[in-house]
Amino acid sequence: MDERGRSKVSDVDRSLYDFVKSEEGYERYDDGLTPEIVRAISAKKGEPAWMLDMRLEALEVFHERKMADNWGPDVSGLDMDHISTYVSPQTKQARDWDDVPKDIKDTFERLGIPEAERESLAGVGAQYDSEIVYHNMREEVAKQGVVYTTIEDALQDPKWEAVVHEYFGRLIPMRDHKFAALHYAVWSGGSFVYVPEGVTLDYPLQSYFRLNASGAGQFEHTLIVVEPGADLHFIEGCSAPKYYEANLHAGAVELYVKDGARLRYSTIENWSKNMYNLNTKRATIGSDARMEWVSGSFGSHVSYLYPTTILQGDRSSCEFTGITFAGATQDLDTGCKVIINGADCTTSVDTKSISKDGGINTFRSSLVIGRHADRANASVSCSSLMLDDISRSDTIPAMDVRNRTAQVGHEATIGRISDDTVLYLMSRGCSESEARTMVVNGFANPVSKELPLEYAVEMNNLIKLEMEGAIG
Repeated sequence: MDERGRSKVSDVDRSLYDFVKSEEGYERYDDGLTPEIVRAISAKKGEPAWMLDMRLEALEVFHERKMADNWGPDVSGLDMDHISTYVSPQTKQARDWDDVPKDIKDTFERLGIPEAERESLAGVGAQYDSEIVYHNMREEVAKQGVVYTTIEDALQDPKWEAVVHEYFGRLIPMRDHKFAALHYAVWSGGSFVYVPEGVTLDYPLQSYFRLNASGAGQFEHTLIVVEPGADLHFIEGCSAPKYYEANLHAGAVELYVKDGARLRYSTIENWSKNMYNLNTKRATIGSDARMEWVSGSFGSHVSYLYPTTILQGDRSSCEFTGITFAGATQDLDTGCKVIINGADCTTSVDTKSISKDGGINTFRSSLVIGRHADRANASVSCSSLMLDDISRSDTIPAMDVRNRTAQVGHEATIGRISDDTVLYLMSRGCSESEARTMVVNGFANPVSKELPLEYAVEMNNLIKLEMEGAIG
């Protein structure tokens, strides 16, 4: 602990992403969790009474629930008494990029926003600490009836408040776990997306979350409803600068994919290695519908992240593709969960993990096939690449099959980079470092090829930086 009692973490070198903007003039609530802080957040947003009631109930649940012991990575270094749950840059949300304050605009321009918006996106939301500072959507997309806004703004419109009230907190109940309760008590920012029946978006929507403040938390909530026959690709990106005290990310993502609809949800997380990433993501899928997850995790000190898909309707499908890179000081516990309740459903899970410099990777998969999930077909494949003798990689699969007609397969491999491969590449003119990076990029290719070009480039750059030691 330092003189303010904040939690310390080990120093790491992330110079490419570790630019920090001053918090001068920001509104910052006191550290800790009290009913007064929760009421202040709700009042600032002008929320309906039902949302404040939900927040206060969640606060009680958070204080009641104990931390899970001896289950996953150690989070004892996270002290909520020294985390601020609300930090605002004191700027109004802008729909014109020119209206965003210069220092914030500089941050997002360095991260590729709004360049990506101009080139390949249907709409962009940019969150800075606890508030959305920029939100915009192409006019032609809005004319299709698509809604892409913040949940706070949706709550101010009677029509969309009713939709938010119907879905908010239903997939991820506040009693799900301790940090779900924390999220509902102090959530702020995030996105609300509604895609009308039969509408296909030709370009993705994107939200980018930047946590600039030190010793703070980010608690955005993403709520997406894709009506029957609609099609959406949603991308989220996350980053934060390096500090010497703990930061916390405890967001929530609730996805509703109706009959015959499709949703692809892509994530590239590049949190700093002082971050405790305790995020919760869950999707429910109707009949003849499809859910696709593409996930890249390259940062945080500790991660607990297991996107969950519930295949509720018949003939629905889920595809999960993910990669996790754990370097020095990192303990990343990730994976996914799939629950199959409908008949004739299919699931494919393909994950990669890379460990170096003492990093710890744990992959957990949970596959539940219900009694009525006739002819379910599911396969889980996880591959781990170890780059040294001091790192660690574990695979912990769980399968609960309650239907005799199901076909289920699981495959796990853990390997090292072959010396012969390195020598061969070096004989063709590569340095040893370049050779090892080429092998790792090839290993990660199944994830990279599923991303839009600009995000695949970002992922490959992150791998290169990790291999060069530039991010720890």
